Amino acid sequence: MTFCLGIKTKNGLIGLSDTRITSGSETTTSKKVYVVNKQKHSFFIMTSGLRSVRDKAITYFSEVIEQQDDSFSKLYQAVNEFGNQVKIVAKEDKVHLEEAGLNFNLFSIIGGQLNEDSEPKLYLLYPQGNWIEIRRGTPFVIIGNSGFGNPVLKRSLQFDDSLEYALKCAFLSFDATRISANDVDFPIDTVILKNDEYLIKEKRFGEKELEHISTFWNERLKSAIADLPSEVLSSAFEDSPIYSQDH
Repeated sequence: MTFCLGIKTKNGLIGLSDTRITSGSETTTSKKVYVVNKQKHSFFIMTSGLRSVRDKAITYFSEVIEQQDDSFSKLYQAVNEFGNQVKIVAKEDKVHLEEAGLNFNLFSIIGGQLNEDSEPKLYLLYPQGNWIEIRRGTPFVIIGNSGFGNPVLKRSLQFDDSLEYALKCAFLSFDATRISANDVDFPIDTVILKNDEYLIKEKRFGEKELEHISTFWNERLKSAIADLPSEVLSSAFEDSPIYSQDH
């Protein structure tokens, strides 16, 4: 499993992914973010699913980028082309994978801004090659292990938030997943793209660099729980007349 998160705000995009690769009982570390930075032409791809499928699709797409990149003027065109490469890999490998009991399950988050895009765009690409655009109504998407990190984002993140705030939310979403799932872990890779800058900034963080944030968050959660205005819940500890009569 994996954890990849894309966030769209009014100020730009945030991406965050873990790097853990699990194969049977063995775990390794590998980058899950592919980045293209050119003049007025920047985008990233984050993937979840079988490593072999991901590597093959990215390799095929890298060749397309080398030959045709300048022909893409809007991000959706690059997304369509990556979808085409995913479909090619599916034709080549899907039947053999299923015969071996494996699913063709390559999901991708693609974000960026090309020269004719009015603003940075964020897309979720499905294994079938079709996609949806992530918009302000629900300004984030998680692929891989998505259940544990969703509550933090749904409760705290808004489209109008700053990129700095969005990055904090992204880390807390990852941290909630890391604590709850043994197949998601440090190091993490982040990508940031501000509106109209056309330059994706990449950064890798290790556990030691960020453990003080996790500690701070845990302590604040405990303190908040202790301070909850929960007097009404105290009645749960009192004898209930109805309960006593029935028993």
